[in-house]
Amino acid sequence: MSVDPMTYEAQFFGFTPQTCMLRIYIAFQDYLFEVMQAVEQVILKKLDGIPDCAISPVQIRKCTEKFLCFMKGRFDNLFGKMEQLFLQLILRIPPNVLLPEDKPQETHPYSEEEFQLLQKEIEQLQEKYKTELCTKQALLAELEEQKIVQAKLKQTLSLFDELENVGRDHGTSDFRESLLFLVQNSRKLHNIRDNVEKEGKRQNILMSK
Repeated sequence: MSVDPMTYEAQFFGFTPQTCMLRIYIAFQDYLFEVMQAVEQVILKKLDGIPDCAISPVQIRKCTEKFLCFMKGRFDNLFGKMEQLFLQLILRIPPNVLLPEDKPQETHPYSEEEFQLLQKEIEQLQEKYKTELCTKQALLAELEEQKIVQAKLKQTLSLFDELENVGRDHGTSDFRESLLFLVQNSRKLHNIRDNVEKEGKRQNILMSK
């Protein structure tokens, strides 16, 4: 078998020419073995019809194996020549022929150096794409944070509006006055709560006595 990988031919046929020749070789061998078995069976049947035949089936088998070895040697010799013919003249694509998918190389040829530069440019574009993708993800995360902050700001503004409305209801239109009013009321509520807690403790002491 040829050691040339013949990759361009494999691209066209979908299989390597060496694989094709190997299958042909195996098919011929299988057919040769089947023919020799059939011939052996015919000879044995003929011998059964001859009375007092001195030739035994063992001798027939030995002769068949010798003939098979002879035929196999002749076949291998002929097949080697046939393989060279097929691989050189039939299953080989001429060097001046391009496959349809490689036709752009004919109109846009490039050197090895240009190919390396193109590969480098592709790698740079891939890295740039990854960087831009990471930047986009970071911007999206920041946008989500801004949405959360904006929602909290709206809540705060709504609270201020409510405080201002409460102040108006109690006769204070200025926000500072409203806030001061709420602080004073909150202190009053704290004082009332403290007094209630003290009174509750005092009652508990009196009841325990």
